[in-house]
Amino acid sequence: MRVLQAYRFALDPTPRQARALASHVGARRFAFNWGLALVKERLEARARGEDVEVPWTLPALRREWNRQKHRVAPWWRENSKEAYSSGLDGLARALQNWSKSRQGERKGRRVGFPRFRKKGRGRESVRFTTGAIRVDDKSHVVLPRVGRVKTHERTTALLRRIEAGTARILSATVSREGGRWFVSFTCEVERQPDRPRFPWKIVGVDAGVQHLAVLSTGEKWLNPRSLEKALRKIARWNRALARRQRGSRGWQKARRRLARLHARARNLRQDTLHKLTHHLASTYGVVVVEQLHVAGMLKNRRLARVLADAALAEIRRQLRYKCPWHGAVLVEAPLFYPSSKRCSRCGAVKPSLPLSQRVFRCEECGLVLDRDENAARNLAALAAAVAGSGPETENARGRDGRPAARQAIPEEAGSRHRRMAG
Repeated sequence: MRVLQAYRFALDPTPRQARALASHVGARRFAFNWGLALVKERLEARARGEDVEVPWTLPALRREWNRQKHRVAPWWRENSKEAYSSGLDGLARALQNWSKSRQGERKGRRVGFPRFRKKGRGRESVRFTTGAIRVDDKSHVVLPRVGRVKTHERTTALLRRIEAGTARILSATVSREGGRWFVSFTCEVERQPDRPRFPWKIVGVDAGVQHLAVLSTGEKWLNPRSLEKALRKIARWNRALARRQRGSRGWQKARRRLARLHARARNLRQDTLHKLTHHLASTYGVVVVEQLHVAGMLKNRRLARVLADAALAEIRRQLRYKCPWHGAVLVEAPLFYPSSKRCSRCGAVKPSLPLSQRVFRCEECGLVLDRDENAARNLAALAAAVAGSGPETENARGRDGRPAARQAIPEEAGSRHRRMAG
């Protein structure tokens, strides 16, 4: 099967190459801000009753840029044309997201109108889709107008696939995070159908804060709490940043230090999440997770930081693409399925179960069990009940015959009132 997969490598550019990469990032930001200013100017002209065209799509923005680039950016030849196209593409996507959100065609929170980009704020990146984009050898990549850049780590994983003809590079995105440069290759990869080690086993996964994940088998994955462990250093360097004059050498040093601390916390979290999801997808035939309303949970100001540090939604996102890779099936329990309140032995449902009660005690059958493990067992039993319901088991596979994510809808999860009555 062919899938889109990204390969990300850290770069070790020379000072000249680092300046060239920074110039491309700045060119992308300039094109974005220029296009946004043009759109706002045309919208104001329309509001005054003038008959003007508003460049809302990427082709329209590119036409306007090609007409005016010699006047507004006479230095445009210093960078690859892909840098400016990347900025205009980002603006077109932002305008489309705002328009769809305003019309109710986009899920999630309302998206605001695009704002001007500032240097040093937000994600600094640039995307290349044409030109010299390739992996040169085990320790070098080639980028348009930048040339041959040394990588900090081996590129063997991607190079072998390209040489075997099972991968094709579609685009390259260069970004600066925590004071370091990275390149991410988006590739079309041909993956051979895989098979988990225990395809007949079903595992329930209860994600939480105290433990990152508790499995129905009793296995527990500790939460690394990477942000919490770095908070003291982050607070100290935030104070140092506030004491120093903005733009000074000391201010820049404190800012880079803060960026490295946040990048390290993110990398530690991502490392643990990838190890967990790979273990689940490559070991069990069916993986069951909950659909958590994380955005609503983050509104609790006492738990928002630890919930964000655990990245509960990221587990489900990674499993959605890793399970098909390894031949596993991902089952998602409904949003209000009472996995924690239900007894995994007799099925009795408690009317309420505060978060402070970490041990589940059933008044009906006397079961005493860790509440997270009890929830994980209920999730596993949910998937087993759906799998044994007859013809519905065929729905676990998509039209192309590959395992896919599915949503389990048991009888007791139909409505909140029916659950409480049961």
